[in-house]
Amino acid sequence: MILIEKTLGNAGDPAWSKQLEGAEIDPLDLDQWQAQKNRFRRKTAAGVELAVALGRNAHLRDGDVLVWDEPARKAVVARVSLKEVMVLRFDALLGRRPADLARACIELGHALGNQHWPAVVKGDAVYVPLTVDRKVMASVMRTHAFEGVTCDFIPGSEVIPYLAPHETRRLFGGADATPHSHAAALLKDEE
Repeated sequence: MILIEKTLGNAGDPAWSKQLEGAEIDPLDLDQWQAQKNRFRRKTAAGVELAVALGRNAHLRDGDVLVWDEPARKAVVARVSLKEVMVLRFDALLGRRPADLARACIELGHALGNQHWPAVVKGDAVYVPLTVDRKVMASVMRTHAFEGVTCDFIPGSEVIPYLAPHETRRLFGGADATPHSHAAALLKDEE
């Protein structure tokens, strides 16, 4: 077992990208929930057992180099699979009366809460991880027809740079563990 207490760098960085060129890469596959943990044990694709014990508030990012064997030209690299994120924006509401803005925010908060969807508010956007099928989430947003609120879907990896570690954990940590969703129940009834 190999103990990992810090990352060596990231495969996306130019220096590491060049160094890893032609090397044998053994991926450590993680989903969005596992990547937010700073302590865990897991095997790589080749069966190498790792004990990850990162510092407080640290987490692995896609491409983090965990092990580098220069003479053998072998590396263990984290491969993080993040789901898409629904992004809600309020741009069209910003010039309206405070009462209109407050009403829209409360109604949106109620709708998201009713679905048990975790959310992170950052600047003028609300980020919601996909907890059910993308079509279901889009349908719920269309059904509510929030005036002045736009809805889009982007890869989770595009959101990470804008979030603090605690926001990333809130957004991706346990998104798959949402207790239930009324929209998912409706979808099952239609099948």
